[in-house]
Amino acid sequence: MNPPSDLIRIVAADDHTLLRTALAELLNAEPDLQVVAEASSGRGLVELVERHRPHVLLLDVEMPDHQPRAAVRRLLERFPGLRIVILTMYDDQPLVHELLQLGAQGYLHKSVSREALLSTVRNAAREDDQVTILVPRSGFTVNGDQSGEQNAGPMSPREREVLSCVAEAMSNRQIAVRLGITEGTVKRHLRNIFDKLDAVSRIDAVNKARAHKLIAGPRGRLMR
Repeated sequence: MNPPSDLIRIVAADDHTLLRTALAELLNAEPDLQVVAEASSGRGLVELVERHRPHVLLLDVEMPDHQPRAAVRRLLERFPGLRIVILTMYDDQPLVHELLQLGAQGYLHKSVSREALLSTVRNAAREDDQVTILVPRSGFTVNGDQSGEQNAGPMSPREREVLSCVAEAMSNRQIAVRLGITEGTVKRHLRNIFDKLDAVSRIDAVNKARAHKLIAGPRGRLMR
């Protein structure tokens, strides 16, 4: 289910009609994203994916006729190329870890920003080695640390440029074109950035860099 270069097909599964409709409108407003189907329960979800063959499934945890663990396991056994991103109000740490271990590509709390959601969907479809976790810090720990304090090492001007592009939800290819470098160089910069920020995902790196004022906020300019 590798996505074509110009379109990412999405199925949105959520039992809240207004939220699901708003989510579909937000995604469909992007030229490279298309919601091809919606689901309000877990019933018939496998058949829906079979029929529409999405690249990304946005999946809520609590819906009628739905067991998230069993659903993720069954869907990925049937469609190993499917990228599942959990989008939910639940931030229970054991559930986060269990669903990611089962193969979900991301776990997002519904309080995430539009920018974070779009970036996660694009990364899930196009980055095989990226997993995104974005939940309230107070309810989740990384490597046993709940303090939220990170030790960000010095970042080069080029690394800041790369991360600022990531903050705009750009793919590695788009970053390479903008900066006039190869995709391999972009990936190398990202590995260095992740190491310096102790980041577990692109969104995590952006959030930590902003917290340390290494890059500007959504509407600001790059800070050198």
